[in-house]
Amino acid sequence: MTVGMVGIALVSLGMVLTPGPNMVYLISRSIAQGRRAGLISLAGVVLGFTVYLTATCLGLTAVFAYVPAAYTALKLAGAAYLLWLAWNAVKPGGTSAFQTRDLPVERPAKLFGMGLLTCLLNPKIAILYLSLLPQFIDPSMGHVLLQSLALGSVQIVVATTVNGLIAISAGALAAFLASRPAWLRVQRYIMGSLLGGFAVLMATDRSKALAPA
Repeated sequence: MTVGMVGIALVSLGMVLTPGPNMVYLISRSIAQGRRAGLISLAGVVLGFTVYLTATCLGLTAVFAYVPAAYTALKLAGAAYLLWLAWNAVKPGGTSAFQTRDLPVERPAKLFGMGLLTCLLNPKIAILYLSLLPQFIDPSMGHVLLQSLALGSVQIVVATTVNGLIAISAGALAAFLASRPAWLRVQRYIMGSLLGGFAVLMATDRSKALAPA
């Protein structure tokens, strides 16, 4: 189980550091409206993680365990999505999540709701729970449901910590990188390479989804 937790933590770290809807929104909101707005938005994102994790552990995983073709299709779709993100990161003219964007000032309730909606509409999160999470479960240890919850909790902790740090430091990072375009390119290439690697691993994986027990 410890090995699985380390594995999911590393994968989660790679994915949370990859520019995606959650990161782009949190960075943009923090730069436009301040750290407090970014952290309120992050609270909504965390609730979205929890909703996905709960739904997966209570039934969605079982569906894929009993319909292997659907699970395979999801993994291939996930791999294609990750490759698309990788291409967008490294293609000529690609943009970094740390390039500033203008956003209107919003109230706390709306910030929270927008963070939640951004997370729920982010297919990367569904892919993480439905296709990556089962690969770190050890059937010999039993209690697949508990293992799923524990591993998913690790992902939430990693994502919350990293996104929290990003929200707090977004303004300073944006100013730092704005004057160093070469650093922006390096950041894009590193994230694109990580995404491409995850896509290949996902597409070539032959493991099966496990039904909760």
